[in-house]
Amino acid sequence: MRKHFVFSQILATIAVGLTFLSGPLNRSHAAESQVLTNRWESDIEAFEDTDKTNPPPQNAILFIGSSSIRMWTDIQNAFSGHEVFRRGFGGSELSDSVAFAGRIVIPYKPKMVLLYAGDNDIANGKSPERVLSDFKDFVQKVHAALPQTRIGYIAIKPSLARRKLMNEMKTANGLIKDYIEQSDELLFIDVFTPMLNQDGGPKPDLFIQDGLHLNEKGYALWTSIIGPVLDKYDPTGDKAR
Repeated sequence: MRKHFVFSQILATIAVGLTFLSGPLNRSHAAESQVLTNRWESDIEAFEDTDKTNPPPQNAILFIGSSSIRMWTDIQNAFSGHEVFRRGFGGSELSDSVAFAGRIVIPYKPKMVLLYAGDNDIANGKSPERVLSDFKDFVQKVHAALPQTRIGYIAIKPSLARRKLMNEMKTANGLIKDYIEQSDELLFIDVFTPMLNQDGGPKPDLFIQDGLHLNEKGYALWTSIIGPVLDKYDPTGDKAR
C-alpha cells in the first residue's frame, strides 16, 4: 500500500512538471497577445484622447500598423484626393493590430483599412504561417463588425537591416496573397517586388540611415503603388473632399 502511494505521488509530480514545461509552448494566441499588447496601452490611449477632441472622419480610409505607418507623416498629402488617416504604433506586430482593432479600427467605421504589419513579427521569430494566422484573425475581427469594409494588406517590405529574413518575409507575403485572392473584399498590395534591385536585394536609396525605415523616396514609391489602388476602389474620394 505504501509503495502504491509513493508511486502515485511520483506520477503526480512528473505530471505537474510536464505541465509547467509545456505551458509556454501551448499558450493560446489570445493569451500571448494579451501579454505583448500591454506595452502599447499608452499609445492606444493617446489615439483615443485625440479622437475625443479631433475625431477622424467616418467612412474614410484608415492606414494601420507598425512604424512604416507611424512615420508616414505626410500621408494625407500623399493621397490628397482621398480622406485618409493613420493609426501606426512603431514596433507593433500584426497580433497587436488584432488586439486593438476594437478601439482604433472598428469605432471609425472606415470604408477601407490598409494594414502594414508582419515585418516585426518575422524579425521577432514568428513563422510566416503565424503571420498568416494573425492576418486572418484581423480580417475576421474587422468583418464581424464591419462586413462591408474592404481590407488591404501592404506586403512586408524588404529592407537592408533585415535582408537575412527576406525569404521568410517573401513566404509570408505569398501565403497572405493566396488567402486574399479567395475574397473580393480583400486586397494584396505588393510593395516588396518594386523595392528590389537587379540583384534581388533591397534598393539602398529607399531607406534612412538605419536601413530599416523608409525615406522620402521610399514613401514616394509606396505612394505610386498604393495611389492607383485607392483611385480604383475609392473613385469618388476626391469628390467627397
